[in-house]
Amino acid sequence: MARAFPWPVSLARLVPWVLLLFQAASAAALYDLEVSNNGPITTDAQATLHAILHVKNEGSSSTQGGKYCFNWIYGPLTLVEKLEHGANATIVVTTPFPGIFPVSVQVTHVGCWFCPTLTQGLAVLQVSEYVQQVQVKRKFLLTEKHLIYTWTVWNDIMSLVFTRTALTTVEPFAYHNYSTPGTCVVHLQVTAEWRKHQMKTQHSQTIVRKTGHFAAALELLDAVQSINIVGSTEVHVMENLNFSLHIQGSPPLSLCWLIKTECVSLEADQCHLMVTNATDFHLNHVFRDAGQYCLSVRVENGINMLQSFREIQVKPLGIHPAFFVLPCLTLLSVMLGLAVYVTFRSNPQQKDLVE
Repeated sequence: MARAFPWPVSLARLVPWVLLLFQAASAAALYDLEVSNNGPITTDAQATLHAILHVKNEGSSSTQGGKYCFNWIYGPLTLVEKLEHGANATIVVTTPFPGIFPVSVQVTHVGCWFCPTLTQGLAVLQVSEYVQQVQVKRKFLLTEKHLIYTWTVWNDIMSLVFTRTALTTVEPFAYHNYSTPGTCVVHLQVTAEWRKHQMKTQHSQTIVRKTGHFAAALELLDAVQSINIVGSTEVHVMENLNFSLHIQGSPPLSLCWLIKTECVSLEADQCHLMVTNATDFHLNHVFRDAGQYCLSVRVENGINMLQSFREIQVKPLGIHPAFFVLPCLTLLSVMLGLAVYVTFRSNPQQKDLVE
């Protein structure tokens, strides 16, 4: 059989829950939260979300500083900065991924963990891969005519000389010439400007600006400026001819060489092709036939391509002077040996005759 509680005990347990529900309903009616953001943004740019708490019973603009706690839910975005001051709160977030991300915030009293939420709000942040985009809700169009590109180029050269160059363009590209290879850091600030019509009057317009910051590190390569071929221009048939190639340019280098009877413009499939990280290279070749030949060399890196040529005269084998020297030396040695033999042999014969 169910046990009935006395009426005063049941009422005592029920009153706190009623008061809690009443407090939550009252809080929702007394507070209003305004959440806004400066989106849309591009990937890796920073977005700012701002929340303002309005207390209705004290006027739409009155606040009581230091009383409220703003609990933001912004995942999977990355939090960069968070600020709170009275009834105002701001966070700065970023993400490398495009998409549409909801960001919510709940407002409670400071230091009151079990108190209900006073109010909550939601904002939707749009992240795009491109700066040029159309925002239908705000009725404006971003085109390249409204974009200003500010390029800041820092040169980090091996000689530890740091220089800064600033460029401002209205096109999404810029040209800059570097005098030496090395590492360069480029910063880009993209400023978008558009006119926004006010809702109250059609003739009232304001200029809205939004800025995105980007950076990239560039590895600068030196162009292939020269190919110095060191080696003899004359050789005989069946002799080994050595060449040394000294290349002025940044590796990796694509080296292509070929020896034919005439100098030719080389293609990748018509030569001995190799990739090297060295700027000095050695090669050798043995000619089997006499005639006029040409060594064609092509060197290429990620910047440019350069070709060089060396003419080679291959002479027939012929009779080498050594072939005359060796027989003469052999004959001379034989004659000298014969003379010594005859001399020593004739001495004993003369001694026997005298006796």
